[in-house]
Amino acid sequence: MLAAHWTGRVQEADDFQAVARPLQLVPPSSLPPALRVDELGFDLEYTERVLPYLEWLYTSYFRVETEGVGHVPGSGRGLLVANHGGVVPWDGAMVRTAIRLEHPARRHARMLVLDWAFSVPFLSQFLTRTGNVLAHPDNAVHLLRQDELVGVFPEGAKAATKGIRQAYQVSRFGRGGFVQVALRTGAPIVPVAVVGAEETHPVLADLGPLARRFGLPTFPITPTFPWLGPLGAIPLPSKWLISFGEPIPTAGLGAEAAEDPSLVLELAERVRGWIQQELVRLLPRRRTPFG
Repeated sequence: MLAAHWTGRVQEADDFQAVARPLQLVPPSSLPPALRVDELGFDLEYTERVLPYLEWLYTSYFRVETEGVGHVPGSGRGLLVANHGGVVPWDGAMVRTAIRLEHPARRHARMLVLDWAFSVPFLSQFLTRTGNVLAHPDNAVHLLRQDELVGVFPEGAKAATKGIRQAYQVSRFGRGGFVQVALRTGAPIVPVAVVGAEETHPVLADLGPLARRFGLPTFPITPTFPWLGPLGAIPLPSKWLISFGEPIPTAGLGAEAAEDPSLVLELAERVRGWIQQELVRLLPRRRTPFG
């Protein structure tokens, strides 16, 4: 069954493949009628109405500069794999906006989002209607087999609370679950390096015990949260750079290659290594994190 909306919890892990127990998923037919647009709740008309606000963030607030967007497939399936940063997932929104605004095909990417975000009522509906889905291999495989662009952040929730000293140091990509998904579907892997997200909510500390009490993956302390309450969710206006790498083809390897642990880890490290090197190249282009 596909995950359009859900109830229950998933144990946090480094990779979206690692699920501690079966998800209790609610089928799309149980969603409000306004959300019955596709089987995962993606409402194209609603998303297009939201786009001008994201475009303003992209062009005026974060002042995003993009390289290599032409490497994203103009049609057919593709798996976008990016580094992750920032308590609120602005990076997923800006990667999607970059493709929608800058790519000749103006495609919509479908981002995989960690489970905690779908437990917040209003945020859950917004994420669903704009085409985001629960980070689970079944959802990724389903979308790729429908020739969609799918985005994943293999570093997981822990990357969102990296301290200043660990900024832009790409963590290990779990067990390579995203590579297995790509191999099973023959989808090319497009590495994506994102600079700017980690300064939107600089993490001063992470109160793990308090997070567990409220059922959250993390409870970050930032310069604005929790001191400013809900206003603490407003991102700082950091300067962003996004680079899309050349696709890594997987179709020729065959679906059975997904069962080869050494190959999976080799490809995962190849993607992680490219992203890390690209971050090192991009960071000096900013005079400061905000300009």
